[in-house]
Amino acid sequence: MNTILIVDDDPHIRELISFALEQSGFTVATAKDGRQALTQLNDAQPELIILDINMPEMDGLECCREIRKTSETPILFLSSRDEEIDRVIGLEIGGDDYVTKPFSPRELVARVKVILKRTRHQPAPPNTEPDEKNRFCHGLLCMDSEQHSTTWHDQDLPLTALEFALLLQLLKHPQRVFSREAIMNAAYPDNIHVSDRTIDSHIRHIRQKGSAVGCNNIIETQHGVGYKLGSCA
Repeated sequence: MNTILIVDDDPHIRELISFALEQSGFTVATAKDGRQALTQLNDAQPELIILDINMPEMDGLECCREIRKTSETPILFLSSRDEEIDRVIGLEIGGDDYVTKPFSPRELVARVKVILKRTRHQPAPPNTEPDEKNRFCHGLLCMDSEQHSTTWHDQDLPLTALEFALLLQLLKHPQRVFSREAIMNAAYPDNIHVSDRTIDSHIRHIRQKGSAVGCNNIIETQHGVGYKLGSCA
C-alpha cells in the first residue's frame, strides 16, 4: 500500500489532504498531533509523512527529531508561517521538503510524488551480486541507485530521499560544478519551485552527515558558481 501519514491538528486540513491524495491513488492515515503520529508509525508503515509544524502536545519539529532517531521515512513539512528559520530548521533536522499554508492540493500531491520517486526502488534479487551499472564510486564514497544505499569507507551514510538525489547527481559527474538551478532541476522535476536556501540546507545536511562518519570534504563550494563533489578521500 502507498500509505501517506498526514499529521495536522486541523481536521479540515487533514480532510483536504486526504481527499487530494486518495484521488491520486494513495492510501492515507491521519494523526492529530506528533505524539499520536509516533504511535501510528509501526501500524501505518507510511511511505511518506506530511507533518505540520505548529501543533499542540508535540510539534512537528520535535516529532521529526524523534522519527529520525529510528527511521529515514521521507517527511514533508507544512507550516502556516513562511518564516525562513522554520524552513531551514525543518530541512536541517531531516525534512525532505516544506510547503507553506495556504497551499494548492495539486502542488502538494506533486511534491509527494517527486519525493516518492526518489525513494522507490526494486530490491536486488537475493543471493546475487550488485549490478555494477547502478553503482557509482569516487574516492571512498559509493552509492547504489537501485539499493538506494550510500557508504563512505564502508560505513553507512543515511540520507533522505532528496539528499540521496542531490549527492548522486554530483557523484555521477564528479568533475562538474553544478549551479543551484541545475541541482534544483535534478532533485525537483516537474517545474516545482524551491528556494536557493532550500538547496543550501540540503547540502549543509549532507555535509553534516558526511562529517559524522569522517568524510569532511564530501561536497565543495565553488564560490559564485555552485557546488561539486569533493575528493571524498
